[in-house]
Amino acid sequence: MATKKASAKPRREPMSRVDTAWLRMCRPTNPMMITGVLMFDEPMTLDTLKQVIRKRFLAYPRFLQKAVDTPAGASWVTDPDFDLDWHVRLSALPGRHDPKSEKKALERFTSQMASTPLDKTKPLWQFHLIERYGTGSALVARIHHSYADGIALVQVLLSLTDTSRKPDAGEDLRSAWLKKDGAEVVRRVGAIDRYVQIGGKVLGKGMEMMQDPTLATMLAKEGGEIGRELLHALSLSDDPPTLLRGKLGVSKRVAWAEPLDLEEVKAVGRACDCTVNDVLMAAAAGALRSYMLERGEQLDGVTLRATVPVNLRPLEHARKLGNHFGLVFLDLPVGEDNPVRRLERVAECMRDLKNSRQAIVAFGLLAALGMAPSAIQGVALELFSRKATAVATNVPGPQQPLYMGGSRLRDMMFWVPQTGSIGIGVSILSYNGRVHFGLIADAKLIPDPDAVIRRFGPEFEKLLYLSLMGSWEQTLDAPAASALLS
Repeated sequence: MATKKASAKPRREPMSRVDTAWLRMCRPTNPMMITGVLMFDEPMTLDTLKQVIRKRFLAYPRFLQKAVDTPAGASWVTDPDFDLDWHVRLSALPGRHDPKSEKKALERFTSQMASTPLDKTKPLWQFHLIERYGTGSALVARIHHSYADGIALVQVLLSLTDTSRKPDAGEDLRSAWLKKDGAEVVRRVGAIDRYVQIGGKVLGKGMEMMQDPTLATMLAKEGGEIGRELLHALSLSDDPPTLLRGKLGVSKRVAWAEPLDLEEVKAVGRACDCTVNDVLMAAAAGALRSYMLERGEQLDGVTLRATVPVNLRPLEHARKLGNHFGLVFLDLPVGEDNPVRRLERVAECMRDLKNSRQAIVAFGLLAALGMAPSAIQGVALELFSRKATAVATNVPGPQQPLYMGGSRLRDMMFWVPQTGSIGIGVSILSYNGRVHFGLIADAKLIPDPDAVIRRFGPEFEKLLYLSLMGSWEQTLDAPAASALLS
């Protein structure tokens, strides 16, 4: 059997404060797993996959370690009984399927995996290979958030791939597509220790500061922009009650849409003077709006928030693992019926967030949360999760075909976990000239995620049509847009 044993002498390393926070955020209603799906044009065997995992994935020593949490703190400890056969296993979809029903079967299987916690006595990751899917195979990956953030783990999954079916010696995917964004990250982050220190002071008061009239004075003493950002985050109102919020269960539902053409998305962005991310998030807001209206929700003037992870390190450093990201609150104007106005509002909010330090303030709070007593952790987690309805991620992937074990990667999608009382996750990933949109939701809130994701394409088509019209600001008001595009 293909089994790999770790060193007999367990290796122990202290876990970072932020990684500890994510380890301790696990709830039966929200397992802290990042779940990914990769689909291949050609079949892949289990032996081939294991060879890739041995050579590429286990090149990261962290994945030979399990998380051990004690009152004194959490640590990474090498698993002396590591068994590759347990972590990389063969799965099958039930029955015989045509392409449409086969996709549904894979979505159900992925939903089951996203709902099932990982075994805490072992390293917290697993790969499930479906040998027969379409003309090839599919792979479902589950990795605990404590190992790394979603941005880093996407890089890890991509490090399992090559840029050609038979890679040349020394081929390096990073040089083929990773952006050099180090300077921009440094500008955003600044003195990171300062934010962690202030986050500790916030949590040290046990969140009592929410009713403490001296809060503003304390924050003012801590200085300028940091204090203002923290005060803003703490003073945000709770998101309004809608059918997308409610008591969570233990079952997740997953679905993904047919991909969009990336060049068309870029064309809309150029026409509307906004970014690709703005266009995609506006389309996602439109899809949620349409779904909610069909189910009788009253949305006039309603704005929901999504927490959006922001990378706080250069992408070329993402393979160092660990969690190095902050969170910002993005407005999703689901109460706006004009698609273009909806896009304008998303773009305006994005511009404001780019000029703020909200993300690094959140990172400081997460770092402090990792060392806080469990009672304070629970209060803090609930406090912040009430301020948003969804978690939204948008990760730019390589714009060229990739191969794993000689099989061409056709499509891929991933979802980060939701936290606290948040039960909706929106995920956007671009790869090889196409944009993939996926949704993960608590089954009690959205039992039919396909009813949301199938609206994503039509919502984008509205924006594409209006952008092609040219001077839409002068020619199309909201009622006309609704009538024309309905």
